[in-house]
Amino acid sequence: MIMRIKELRLERGLDQYSLASLMGVQQPVISGWEKEIYLPRARQLPLLARVLSCSIDELFTQEPEAAS
Repeated sequence: MIMRIKELRLERGLDQYSLASLMGVQQPVISGWEKEIYLPRARQLPLLARVLSCSIDELFTQEPEAAS
């Protein structure tokens, strides 16, 4: 699974600082999520989905399957 936070954030016209403010976290946290250094906690996913106007499922995408 790959998180789509950056893609969704940019589609909504938000910068990392704005998203951080809406999420109640610091900007480096958003950067870490986007780089998948670490991931949002499960309890943060509903708010993140609301802020980004998507479902929790839409926060993730399947990794492309390797060619056989």
